[in-house]
Amino acid sequence: MPADHGRSRRSGVRIAATLTLSAAAVLAVSSCSSSGGTAEPAVTTSPPASGGTSASATAAPAVTLPPVHAGFDYQIGGPYQPPAGVSVVSRDHEASPAPGIYNICYVNGFQAQPDAEQEWDPDLLLRDQAGNVVHDTTWNEALLDISTDVKRQRIALKVDGWIEECATKGFDAVEPDNYDSYTRSAGLLGAADAEAYQSLLVTHAHGQGLAIAQKNAAELAPDRRQLGLDFAVVEQCGTYGECNRYTDAFGDSVFDVEYDEQGLQTACTTSGARISIVRRDLDVVAPGDPGYLRQTC
Repeated sequence: MPADHGRSRRSGVRIAATLTLSAAAVLAVSSCSSSGGTAEPAVTTSPPASGGTSASATAAPAVTLPPVHAGFDYQIGGPYQPPAGVSVVSRDHEASPAPGIYNICYVNGFQAQPDAEQEWDPDLLLRDQAGNVVHDTTWNEALLDISTDVKRQRIALKVDGWIEECATKGFDAVEPDNYDSYTRSAGLLGAADAEAYQSLLVTHAHGQGLAIAQKNAAELAPDRRQLGLDFAVVEQCGTYGECNRYTDAFGDSVFDVEYDEQGLQTACTTSGARISIVRRDLDVVAPGDPGYLRQTC
């Protein structure tokens, strides 16, 4: 499988946010029906009130799933007026949501942006046995070290700040990118590390009233219910013949981004009647910028 399989195409938007300490919570469970249309209610356990002796179960803020088989646009490289017929859009967390439609908030959850590596504590960057930082060489992004519970908690604290930013701005959902980062770690990280860390993000997103998407990592899709992931945002499932792996897990609640003509045609032919599909240029730039491209089935 190509080294850049399943990687997000970003324009290098700088990720920076104020850390916000969240209340302790346990994993929320939220899942869709087989058709991808209905979510089970998420439940968290609240910490004891000041002076209290026990915790009481309370309902988490309700989350809203995106409409299935909807017009979709992928705007993480820069926001612009959604084209006619688009009712779901994904934008970077530093952008504002598009009025009147369903908005997904993009955060780089498992790697450091190329120009933001120094914003992370040095010990939170994954290092090899020689002490060198391990990078996703395709995008020159340092992998975050999610190998221990303590480090996962510290990394999640920073990403939780971005998730809170998404909620405050009025986004409906969040997509933490690079869930498949462990596959580029030269064996230093495993799927269990990725899922344990992802569960922290799920809990926090649901606590903020946001749905949360699985981003790529088709091999982990069968575990989405136990983690509480609500829907999927995927790249090149047509190109790599993986669309059915996501629909098996998420029903129709799948949003696919393709980057070449053949991938678009394959996705449209095999899954176009069920899922939302768009072809974008590799840098997902806005109209008027060189290279802008957008096509649908």
